[in-house]
Amino acid sequence: MEINSDPLETVNLVGREIRSGTRDGEPTKIAVARRRYSAERPDVWDALTNPERLPRWFMPVEGDLSVGGRYQLEGNAGGVIESCTEPEGFNVTWEYGGQVSWLQVKLSDTGRGTLLELTHEAHVDRDFWEQFGPGATGVGWDLGLHGLDQHLTSGADLDPTAAEAWTLSPEGKRFIRSAAEHWAEAAVGDGDDPEQARSAAERTVAFYTTPPEAADQEG
Repeated sequence: MEINSDPLETVNLVGREIRSGTRDGEPTKIAVARRRYSAERPDVWDALTNPERLPRWFMPVEGDLSVGGRYQLEGNAGGVIESCTEPEGFNVTWEYGGQVSWLQVKLSDTGRGTLLELTHEAHVDRDFWEQFGPGATGVGWDLGLHGLDQHLTSGADLDPTAAEAWTLSPEGKRFIRSAAEHWAEAAVGDGDDPEQARSAAERTVAFYTTPPEAADQEG
């Protein structure tokens, strides 16, 4: 399946918010993304939680997919399923690269579809935040939410190779730039310096849109 939505129109379908919080006595940054889907809530729930369906738009998952069990996404994060209430939402830890953060997904029936609210809370290294801002993870979630829409709308599988190629296309780059800029504005709304936030967004755009071979050469 090819990604074919207008990139700027798609980006504007996501509401974004950044909040400062605390967990275990340490400061955190909380990124919230909200998007409405025309699909009914049971269909969205199934796309998010069915291990047979998840690889069709996101990535393969394995493990004990019950409350208290550990899951592992292929080549990505793993963690503990802390709570799960079908079809309302779930909470998991998001463990990657030696770091632990917390992910909550909530689904609400709007009467004309489903509202998905994703909340990702993390202890953030100040230097890393100043370098990349919330877009470092926020843009990745934008891409995931867009892929989910493509799957729900068409019922087709998202080809990982095509999806990766799309991020390096002119349309994909416009999507990533717009998403990063929106996340920067959300950070400014939480009190970040505007110039610093926008500079961080530029570095996030470069991270997502630099081909792997070019990044290797720069390294």
